[in-house]
Amino acid sequence: MSAESHPTLPPVRLHSDAELARDALGAPLFARAVRLARWAGPATRVGVGGELVADQLPEAAAVLGLDAGDPDSAMRASQAWRVALDTGLVDATEPEEDDGAGAGRAGADGGGERFGTAAPGEDLALVTSGAPGDVLDLWLAALDTVLADAAVPDLDGLVDALDGGGEIDFDRLDWNPGREADFLDGVLANLYLLTVSEGGAAEQPVPLPVLAASMVVPHDMGEPTDAVLEQVSDAMMRLDDQFRQLEPIGLVEFRPVDQELMAEAGDEDPARGARTGGGGAGDDEDVSRYGMVRLTPLGLYGVRARMLEAGVEAPAVGELADKGADALLDGVSSYSENAAQAEIERWLADRDLPAAVAELLAAARGDDEGGPLRRLRCQQALAPAGPEAEPAVRAVLDDPELGGLARVWLAERGAAGVPAPDPAMVFWLTVDTIAAQLAADGETEELALLMETLTAHHAGFFEQVWRVEHPSTAYVLEAMGRLHPDRKAAKEARRAAFKARSRQA
Repeated sequence: MSAESHPTLPPVRLHSDAELARDALGAPLFARAVRLARWAGPATRVGVGGELVADQLPEAAAVLGLDAGDPDSAMRASQAWRVALDTGLVDATEPEEDDGAGAGRAGADGGGERFGTAAPGEDLALVTSGAPGDVLDLWLAALDTVLADAAVPDLDGLVDALDGGGEIDFDRLDWNPGREADFLDGVLANLYLLTVSEGGAAEQPVPLPVLAASMVVPHDMGEPTDAVLEQVSDAMMRLDDQFRQLEPIGLVEFRPVDQELMAEAGDEDPARGARTGGGGAGDDEDVSRYGMVRLTPLGLYGVRARMLEAGVEAPAVGELADKGADALLDGVSSYSENAAQAEIERWLADRDLPAAVAELLAAARGDDEGGPLRRLRCQQALAPAGPEAEPAVRAVLDDPELGGLARVWLAERGAAGVPAPDPAMVFWLTVDTIAAQLAADGETEELALLMETLTAHHAGFFEQVWRVEHPSTAYVLEAMGRLHPDRKAAKEARRAAFKARSRQA
């Protein structure tokens, strides 16, 4: 997965390791692999690569409770065995070299063909006696196997691409293993981003055309061309096949493309029908016929683990719980408000509140660029705190950077003996608040209304604010010049910004 595509992702809320391990053990393909590992024994015959020999597959399918009349049963049994082998749930001994002793040696059948044997692997014990993390490590290894299989073209295509020597002609197949693996990793990264982003599809499945388009359509393209729509359709069909393979390992919940819809579409690209609403695709039910996919909680864990391994910064809520307040406030600065609140609550949960509040306030100081947002997150952290936090808050009333924050917190709780702020502190707090909101959410409509409210309460605001000793004064005034709803006030803000810049020069 590319670390360049999304160098820092929004934080994800993961289930506990215990819950995820239960999900892993319940994933159909992983559960089948465990069952076959327990079945393996002296009578189990395997080939050179450790694979079950053909006449063992019906017995393996029966062990798994698969329908003997289903032509796919042998394939499912073979896949489960391969997962067991790749994860170490099974140990296989390859056939010995034929030294001319003939068919009488152990491991050979009456025709002289030689076989290896298999037995439960040491890692099988981790399924029942290991920690949740051990189970998840086994599941991640299984996921690697399934993802590798999903990136391989269908068997018919492979057979057609075999040359005379039994080697695969990749040029004829038009398949590049690395490119296919990167494509699937990119798809999963985009699905992950859609899931964890603010306002994303955390609980709702993503339409397959949307996911395919995210991989094909350039970001700066307006109306997709016919050629691009055809590429999206091809990607949809690839993803339809790949997600069918990924669902049994528990990575995704998937509703495949409706085959009747494909027949109805005829020569029309499915992507065009999904985009234009052809065939009544305007409602949710019809859109779902083009395929819908959602990462499961286990899938979120698995995709994140792969991205971390690739060097992508993919934070998870709760991972700052054992860090200091400085790391907490810096870490949650880039989080959404809800994610930041969840992380802060985890951080506070096991700490002595008065000491934690004092640590947070100390960490909120600083005249660097990140200072305003740290103080905003500190204020957010203090919001639910009760009377036990009051001594630590009162201790910073005279602090030039924290005094305004402390007065607001105390006043909101009706505390007695709160000194009124002097004008310099009021203006400094105003600049700091707007700078924090700009850093958190950018130039929003809500921020424009906040600017209007703050300036309306102070006569001659712009005549005084440009003198504020705050590193963001000019920056804030320039933003007010762009955003302030009142045209006269916006003009005054631009003049004040010029004075502030001149003063800093």
